[in-house]
Amino acid sequence: MPRRPADPVHHPHFARFYARFSTAAETRGGIGTLREELLHGVSGRVIEIGAGNGLNFAHYPRAVSEVVAVEPERSLRRLAAAAALRAEVPVDLVPGVAEALPVKSEAFDVAVASLVLCTVRSLPRALAELHRVLRPEAELRFFEHGLAPGPGMGAVQRTLDRTVWPRLFGGCHTARDPLAAIEAAGFRIVSHRAFRLPERGPALPTSYCVIGSARRVED
Repeated sequence: MPRRPADPVHHPHFARFYARFSTAAETRGGIGTLREELLHGVSGRVIEIGAGNGLNFAHYPRAVSEVVAVEPERSLRRLAAAAALRAEVPVDLVPGVAEALPVKSEAFDVAVASLVLCTVRSLPRALAELHRVLRPEAELRFFEHGLAPGPGMGAVQRTLDRTVWPRLFGGCHTARDPLAAIEAAGFRIVSHRAFRLPERGPALPTSYCVIGSARRVED
């Protein structure tokens, strides 16, 4: 019997942790409200990278004609498939990585990156792929955590990224700068706001977040 090909991303222990943690954070951590903000007004054909366990699916407006959701991790993809069945918009769930999207160029009206740019192996390549698959002047919606504004936490983040953090948390990197990377990939930032999660209490390496939208600039 032939062996099943290995997945390009395989983090089964982290996937189980993430599934439990993310579901709890929807209400207790206010993430569900942020997903509503992220996807408000989205319409047309959408590609979502790193769909995880599909928690965005319930928040897509009915003006969306289709969501092509790309998720490389098999355990999370199974959970996302169940969430897709409950969604009010059509969701086509496909395996794949953000750095090599299995879709045609200039085929989408909106791209969604939600708490995923920290985990991709090549941030420039993943954003170049999003640029490729979006139509001219199409929109990128993003909700990400990244580099802290001050030098103290920033140094902690860089140290964590070089050592234990990616191994413990499914390839996550805490010191990436999503806004700078998005602009460098050929997008024009339209709007964004920075905030902390949680808003009160001690800051975590993942507390420094940004949510907003950008437009694909012509090559």
